[in-house]
Amino acid sequence: MAKLATRLTQRLGIAHPILSAPMALAGGGALAAAVTRAGGLGLIGGGYGDADWLAQQFAAAGNEQVGCGFITWSMARQPQLLTQALSHEPKALMLSFGDPHPFAAEIAAAGVPLICQCQSLDHVRRGLEAGAAIIVAQGAEAGGHGHRRGTLPFVPEVADLLARESPDTLLLAAGGIADGRGLAAALMLGADGVLVGTRFWASREALVHQRHHAVAVAASGDDTVRSSLPDIARRLDWPKPFDIRVHANAFTKDWAGRDDELRAAIETEAPAYRVAFMAGEADKAAAIFGEAAGLIADIPPAGEIVERMVAEAAALLGGAGWFLV
Repeated sequence: MAKLATRLTQRLGIAHPILSAPMALAGGGALAAAVTRAGGLGLIGGGYGDADWLAQQFAAAGNEQVGCGFITWSMARQPQLLTQALSHEPKALMLSFGDPHPFAAEIAAAGVPLICQCQSLDHVRRGLEAGAAIIVAQGAEAGGHGHRRGTLPFVPEVADLLARESPDTLLLAAGGIADGRGLAAALMLGADGVLVGTRFWASREALVHQRHHAVAVAASGDDTVRSSLPDIARRLDWPKPFDIRVHANAFTKDWAGRDDELRAAIETEAPAYRVAFMAGEADKAAAIFGEAAGLIADIPPAGEIVERMVAEAAALLGGAGWFLV
């Protein structure tokens, strides 16, 4: 299989410029290890902070070199989780949705590259000030939490900013990337690689209920919505301006425009939502995936996803004189 050589593959010592997103609840050690084995780099999702779960997932990754990522504002409540993750000598450490500065020194002292996921140019500059080795430009097409920028114009705008202000900093594109076309497009837009969420969420190794997988396979990109409702139902106090992209289901439709009513009924609705999510009841609790669902027709092993993406991107980029090895 052809390899796509970029600054990212050279810097991280990996074969392919593909990272799996550290998806809370879904991105465990088995998924991260599978992506790494296939030549990319898998990231374990540190989620909202569970030391035992984190230890289990690093154990599940075995001897594969993987990275880890945290929801920064949540991890800040339990900063010992960062120390715990760094003790496993991750290949990279990603911080998203919060100020990376308070944690940058510890990450740098461990000799681990810092990845900062960004949703605006202000976020990018904040990441650069914190010493990020890699910036992720995340578009609103992405599943899970994000903001409002579109991937297609945001990635090259960030590429231009980095070229002017921090040319050694690497760039990953994220949001709506699910196949080789997306990978090829990201590289042509100036990214050094991609961070992929929904496509790996829809893999055999992901910690996702099979009913949620079935919903994603049947869905189009039109069948997703950005909303604050799932976070309210899960009693997660997400900071502005972030909300979450999920499957548009009966729950999001029934409660649309009724945020305050949901909060008033939370003692009943929160337990019901949790039970429904764990049971994979996709009408009662929203499956968390992005617009890339419209490009997904199966649930293969993660390694196969990497192979498909690279083969398709290599075929597309070969005619453009891209460096293939």
